[in-house]
Amino acid sequence: MTTPVASPSAENRSAAAPSEEIEEYPDAIIRRMRRLANEPRPVDNSALPPRQLDTERFPTSLIPRDRIVSGGPPPDGIPSIDDPVFQPVGEVDWIADAEPVLALRVGDQVRAYPVQIMLWHEIVNDTISGVPVAVTYCPLCNSAVAFERRVDGRLLEFGTSGALYQSAMVMYDRQTESLWTHFDGRAVVGDLVGAELDLLPVSTVSWRDFRMAHPGAGVLSRDTGVDRPYGENPYGAYDQRDAPLTGFFVGDPDARTAAMRRIVGVNDGGASLAVATDQLARVGVLAADLDGRPVTLWHAPGTASALGDRAVAQGDDVGASGVFRAERDGRVLSFARRGDRFVDDQTGTTWNILGEGIDGPLAGERLDAIPHVDTFWFAWATYRPGTTLLD
Repeated sequence: MTTPVASPSAENRSAAAPSEEIEEYPDAIIRRMRRLANEPRPVDNSALPPRQLDTERFPTSLIPRDRIVSGGPPPDGIPSIDDPVFQPVGEVDWIADAEPVLALRVGDQVRAYPVQIMLWHEIVNDTISGVPVAVTYCPLCNSAVAFERRVDGRLLEFGTSGALYQSAMVMYDRQTESLWTHFDGRAVVGDLVGAELDLLPVSTVSWRDFRMAHPGAGVLSRDTGVDRPYGENPYGAYDQRDAPLTGFFVGDPDARTAAMRRIVGVNDGGASLAVATDQLARVGVLAADLDGRPVTLWHAPGTASALGDRAVAQGDDVGASGVFRAERDGRVLSFARRGDRFVDDQTGTTWNILGEGIDGPLAGERLDAIPHVDTFWFAWATYRPGTTLLD
């Protein structure tokens, strides 16, 4: 069984179905949406598309409801992982050193979610250190975001809606079938409209860096309950495009830089900042001020793009980033990159890309991570239109 995904190029149409861009078969999309509108749902007031267009039922929408478009699959056509199975790091022999994994720490527990799996599932409903979390990855905007999946004490479980907003995944919760934007964890249409999930810092790093930092951690297994060609990228050379897919993005992307340029985006305390990844890679470390507090942005080489080649492990080296509070014990720290590590000027401690002290006076300590995303400019600028761009 092959997961239906929206394929960005003709050469990948054998990898997944349906693989047409929506502008090529508008009549088929219209017929599908009509059929979906008439299908019964387990939740009476479901906002799953195209129901979000019903302004009487859903008078409030926090985004233009007509820009929520079909991405090809039906709801849950890309299946979330709801009962994840984990392997010890030492038993994993199917991830290449440079392959990207999503690293998430909650409390004292750390887990890795290989992007080769996330490409085919996009959402993992998990519990770490007793905290229910949703780990999400959107291939079309190359963004990894993690949330605590409780709202006002209510536990939610998330799935893929099959819809996109400005070429970014739209999630839905199975309890109310409200629609949520993956990028900022906000309910935009439905009974929970206006609710927001708490973001958790998650980093996209190489398997080598994760394995070295956390040899005792758990790794999301390929034992997902479905058959997928893990290790293959169904989106081809997507990150070599010069624009998001036609029909999935409405209007013109912010023209301050190229739409598909990679950026590191961080939003904290009402302040929003985007740093061009190629520029951050050149300098290694960038000191910035975010909402009146010093932060440090890092880049280390050695992580492959999951979207650059048919084989996930063969993508170009785009590196990994980290964003942290540049403060420790009441003093501001400054940093310099040394190879793929970072050293602070004040104590001489060496840190890894996850902000963990590995040598020196602060070995064993951790910097306070700030939620950030490695993504494409068009996506970040859509959700953070007033962002500052450092180019």
